[in-house]
Amino acid sequence: MSGLLLKGAIGAAVVIVIALLSRSRYFFVAGLVPLFPSLALIAHVIVGSERGALALRETAIFGLWSLLPYAVYLVVVILLSERLALWHTLLLATAAWCGAAGVLLWGWQHFRTGV
Repeated sequence: MSGLLLKGAIGAAVVIVIALLSRSRYFFVAGLVPLFPSLALIAHVIVGSERGALALRETAIFGLWSLLPYAVYLVVVILLSERLALWHTLLLATAAWCGAAGVLLWGWQHFRTGV
């Protein structure tokens, strides 16, 4: 139970930092905060302790590949942000992320050579 509270507190802290930064003259830094590896650290501790070093390595490699769907999301936001309303832009960017993530998951299952 305390682990869940810690994870919730970390998530709340991240949201507060993003909100504060978005109101500051350094609003653009709000785009960096979600990339802090707080959830990755949790995932890596769990995978590394339960599955070992090889699984941790594969998880990290997959993490690098998972930057591609995020890049797709950002490109769609860049391309649509001045053409569509905020919520339409974010909805389409999220759909693009889901599509790219689906392709990544399919490709990883069919072409990986890891653990």
